[in-house]
Amino acid sequence: MKRMVLASVVLLAAFALGLTVYSYSRSARDVPSGLALADASAARKSGFPLRLHATPRAVPDIRFQDDAGRQMSLADFRGRVVLLNLWATWCPPCRKEIPSLDRLQTKVGGPDFEVVALSIDHDGVSAVQRFYKEIGIRALKIYIDPTTDATYRLGITGIPGTLLLDREGREIGRALGPAEWDSPESLALIRRAIGGGPSAAERAKRE
Repeated sequence: MKRMVLASVVLLAAFALGLTVYSYSRSARDVPSGLALADASAARKSGFPLRLHATPRAVPDIRFQDDAGRQMSLADFRGRVVLLNLWATWCPPCRKEIPSLDRLQTKVGGPDFEVVALSIDHDGVSAVQRFYKEIGIRALKIYIDPTTDATYRLGITGIPGTLLLDREGREIGRALGPAEWDSPESLALIRRAIGGGPSAAERAKRE
């Protein structure tokens, strides 16, 4: 009898733990297997969540689509610094973070820098379009990976997850969890990364 009671308690605890992850989304099916929602408390404990690497790291050339259905890859952004953010409309921390990414793109975006907000929504472009319209996103372009393959290939275990890539497409920094991407600290870091190599205009002159 005691064993049955203990087993029931364990099952209830496991069920409750599962709810702490899935209660953030519309339904459990929205959260891909092996992927969790990044805990905002981790960012609060460590300050600004983006951590720079001692040396650049190679990044798989992941595939995704734009809002017109055109096939794209990270190679399409070579020559500019990229802030690659993996997110979804059903992820509350992501929804809260997206406006700051939009403001960052407005302030810094151009031929030398782009925020690539890559949605892993199963509903694809339509889900992102609705959300962008709902909250007034203007600067961010729509990129989608409904297969969620990018999260696994990039080693992203929770969303939002963000990679900072240099002009050669190498990873120079990573963040797990939401951030205020247009904060003074973030803007200074991004501008340093942009200044770390020749600008688009300088490269054009050399060519």
